[in-house]
Amino acid sequence: MPTIKPQFIENEIYHIIIRGVDGRLIFVDENDRWRGVFSVYEFNTTESVTIREKRKEREKFKKQITQSMIEAMQMDKRDKLVEVLVFAFMPNHIHLVLRQLKPDGISIFMQKFNSGYTVYFNNKYERVGSLFQGRFKACLVNEDAHFLYLPFYIHTNPLDLIYGSSTSINLDWRKQMDFLHNYRWSSYLDYIGNKNFPSITSRNFLLEFLGGEKEYKKATQNWLKEKDENIGKIKEIILE
Repeated sequence: MPTIKPQFIENEIYHIIIRGVDGRLIFVDENDRWRGVFSVYEFNTTESVTIREKRKEREKFKKQITQSMIEAMQMDKRDKLVEVLVFAFMPNHIHLVLRQLKPDGISIFMQKFNSGYTVYFNNKYERVGSLFQGRFKACLVNEDAHFLYLPFYIHTNPLDLIYGSSTSINLDWRKQMDFLHNYRWSSYLDYIGNKNFPSITSRNFLLEFLGGEKEYKKATQNWLKEKDENIGKIKEIILE
């Protein structure tokens, strides 16, 4: 069984999942998803952050695929708490693959994200109390099979939005790929070379391990064709 509260160690990689309390939605509309993506980016720093002071930057962030923003991302000099390797937003939960850079970096980052996004959400929807279900779940990612399969599991998780928990047998993998190519709220598009949220993730490690952007797209197709079998190889770390 995965460790729900592991001891986080610098330079180690962890799969993280955080859910809405009682399974509630944490992203109701597109603006919530934009705020979530912006929060993953903005809270990944050792410096204190007041999101209300960053509204103008958030609007610029929405247009980050312009060349000027891409150049700005490449010059990002923030002192980061973690490297975000992979992410995917679902309506009621978030998947992250993080490499810890600072002592307690993952715990600090997740606390900042949890608190900051909850304040935004509660103010917007006139609610009080916790938004997320207790402490996030986490487990160490340190085996070749984990790196070979976990990114594809996370990036294809949004397919549940159209297929539910249906088995992959008899599903058209081409239609599934079309859906993924139009789903903005994960790091998948950046992994296949389509600039989406390039400032969020550090992709070199996994892309080198998996053969590059073109190979990543092909590997995603292969994952879908053998999804049920592949999930069995990482069952202990998917945290569902």
